[in-house]
Amino acid sequence: MPVSREEISGILNQYPKEQRFSLAIMQDMQRKYNYIPREGMEALSDYLGCPLSSLYSMATFYKALSLKPKGRHIIKLCDGTACHIRGASPLRDGINRILGIDADETTGDGLFSLELVNCLGSCALAPVMVVDETYYGKMTLEKLPGILEEYRKEASGS
Repeated sequence: MPVSREEISGILNQYPKEQRFSLAIMQDMQRKYNYIPREGMEALSDYLGCPLSSLYSMATFYKALSLKPKGRHIIKLCDGTACHIRGASPLRDGINRILGIDADETTGDGLFSLELVNCLGSCALAPVMVVDETYYGKMTLEKLPGILEEYRKEASGS
């Protein structure tokens, strides 16, 4: 999605020009673009009159924020103790084989990004994978291709 100055200005203008709103503004940019574009960071720095470096410190501190583009669909694969013991590593290998990406990478077509997370709070369903907001519990390598294909079909309108 191309970055629009008007859209960024629209996000900024929803908030008072106070530094205490910087995180909320970055979260809104993240929701809009699936990452925080450099143009957005620069505009935020100008809007709030604060150093760009302090905004980058905040953006890199929070794992939920990203400074590089992410895929349209975010795959979160749990690698916590229960999921790891029950097969998260083979699932990670399967995602790598099917999509050609590893943790913190995005497919060339921009459709998928993979994130390894420490816990998704669903240990009884281990191993667990979340795509966007949909949880897939008791995941297996056999289920993986079909699930990913559904997202591909949705993207192509088939």
